[in-house]
Parts: sequence; C-alpha cells; structure tokens
Amino acid sequence: MGVPDSRKTVRLGVFMPAGAQLLDTACVDVLASMSYEYLSLLDGLAPPPILNIAPSVKIFHIGSVQPGEQIGLTAGVNTKCTNHYSDAEVEPGKLDIVLIPGPDPRSTYEKAALEWLAAHAARPETDILSVCTGIFVCGEAGLLKGKTVCGPRGLQSQLKTKFEGATWVGDSFRWIQDGNFWSCGGVTNGNDLVTAYARQTPKYFPGPIAEFGARITEVGDRPQKYEVGQTMFTLGMVWQVIKAAVLSIRKGKQA
Repeated sequence: MGVPDSRKTVRLGVFMPAGAQLLDTACVDVLASMSYEYLSLLDGLAPPPILNIAPSVKIFHIGSVQPGEQIGLTAGVNTKCTNHYSDAEVEPGKLDIVLIPGPDPRSTYEKAALEWLAAHAARPETDILSVCTGIFVCGEAGLLKGKTVCGPRGLQSQLKTKFEGATWVGDSFRWIQDGNFWSCGGVTNGNDLVTAYARQTPKYFPGPIAEFGARITEVGDRPQKYEVGQTMFTLGMVWQVIKAAVLSIRKGKQA
C-alpha cells in the first residue's frame, strides 16, 4: 500500500558524528513505530482511523563518513550512513527533527559538523533532541548557553564545569524541554524523551498516534522526575563499588 501524497511526512535526522551508544540510538524506533510505514505492516492491529492520520516518517542516518559507510555503535553493532552532514538532502531547513544519540564523551568532532548542527538548532521550526552524552555534541556546537538541560545524572558536575551558562537539571529530571531543544538523561531515558516529544508535538504525531505508538512499544510510562533523588542514586553506585571490592578480595584469596 502506497503513502498518499496528502499524508504528512516527518523528516528525522539521526546525527552521529562520532558513533553512538546503541541503546541511545534505538529510541528513534519509538518514533518510527508511530509512522504509517510501520503501522501499515501490523496485519490489522492498527485500524483504519489510526492509519488515516499516521504520518510518514523518513529517517536519515547522518554522520561524518560517506553514505554507504558504517557508523560504529556499541555492542559490536554498526549502522549504515545514509547521508554525510554536508549533503543537500539534510541541510538546514530540510529536516524537522535532529536526534543526537550519545557518543563517547571524550570524542572530538569536525568543526563543520558542529556548525551544521548549530545551523539546524538556529531554526525555530527544527526540533533538536539530545540523548544522554549527545549533550556533549550539543555543548560543543554552542547550543546550551542560556538553556535548561539534562544530560546523564552521573555526569552533572563534569557538564556544569565544561559547559557554563546552562541550567542543569539532570540530577532531578529524566528529560526537559527548552524551546526547540529537548534533552534527557542517560541511555534508556531516550525512550521517555521521544515519547514525551511525540505527545507534545501533535503537528507531527497526532494525539492518538502518539498514544498508540507508546502502547505498542510499551514506553513512556515513567514520570519526568526521577523517583530516587541524586543522593540516593550516588549512594547506590557507591554501594555497588563496595560490593565489587569485597568480591575482588574474596576472589584474590581463592586464587
């Protein structure tokens, strides 16, 4: 079944200038699951009223390598680059959404790649979605000053030092919106981010589509604010380090 010419097309770029975490990147599939292309394949699960209002979603995998080359993700997985960031098809003004999954925070980026991202962010009609350490890419591109942003809760001190001029709330919130800039905490918080984004962006994802997609992917039920505060989160991490140290000592004695 073809896509009618009158159907809304959402153009979504996944920007990976230095690779990315697989789980960060996977959150794009939540939005893809709200597309006509996906829903029309569900063998009757999506009824005609849902299909009638579902958008077409065209996804571009954008990197610093050439189209057809591989972009490295974690867990030994690669994804094929569909577009170099300089391609006319993905230039500023051509994308509705740019999603930045998190790379190794020690990564460096081509100046032109950062300028490309900044040019997209400067357009109020283009929404920027930063997942986990994608916030480092956004910070290097100069997008954070004056913004309220998240980023991984375990890296809040480092982020505050590295990117001054932003209000950091990642110790309390899974995700936050500030204008056309959306950001979230670590890894699977990307699922919460994109679900919240879909629910609050009916021009792309009408309400029934956002809810239908959230239900079939079983995401978006966690609250925006973390249930456990930063102190308890940190103590929980310290406790695991102590337990690991005890196990290491026991292992050494058994050797």
